[in-house]
Amino acid sequence: MDLQQEQWWAEAQKDENAVFLDVRTPEEFERGIIPNAINIDIYKGQGFIYLLDELDKAKSYYVYCHAGSRSAKACEIMQQMGFEKTFNLVCGISNWKGPIVEPN
Repeated sequence: MDLQQEQWWAEAQKDENAVFLDVRTPEEFERGIIPNAINIDIYKGQGFIYLLDELDKAKSYYVYCHAGSRSAKACEIMQQMGFEKTFNLVCGISNWKGPIVEPN
């Protein structure tokens, strides 16, 4: 489901099963992330699928990339794999007004 940033952030804050998933490249991830995000690079192809397969499908995934198109594709793939709760950040982190931190 595509959500504008205000709704995306608000939903995530009240969702105790929320997981922030950054699907950008490791280089992009190093430039700053939404707090507590995990990184799985969508450009890894089959490796992306394998890593997704290790995630808990019962959780809610708040997915983002730089501009919103890779994360929309990631949500589509995740839905096909049986993930029921995926939320795409429209316009991605490039337009993000919320908190950004350095990855650990």
